[in-house]
Amino acid sequence: MLFFLSQKSVRTKEFYELIPGITQKVLTDQLKQLERDGLVRREIFKEVPPKVEYSLTDLGRSFVPVLNTMCEWGNKYAIIKGIDKDPQIYCDHN
Repeated sequence: MLFFLSQKSVRTKEFYELIPGITQKVLTDQLKQLERDGLVRREIFKEVPPKVEYSLTDLGRSFVPVLNTMCEWGNKYAIIKGIDKDPQIYCDHN
């Protein structure tokens, strides 16, 4: 979740597309925990139907370099092991 949020704000529905097979309970529990830990911000837009969007807080953004390092390692590991890289996964070098 943090990796996807490091790239852009994400609506609840989008998480189901980004993380196939995740259950509503697991998604909700994880997002609530990340929000309690101060890494994720939840914003509710007063629309019909209501729109909820998640983004990283300043603390969450401070973790992005760690995520990028993990991403780079994962890509190198995939090459070594001959594992096909998921086209959604790219490392941010900013």
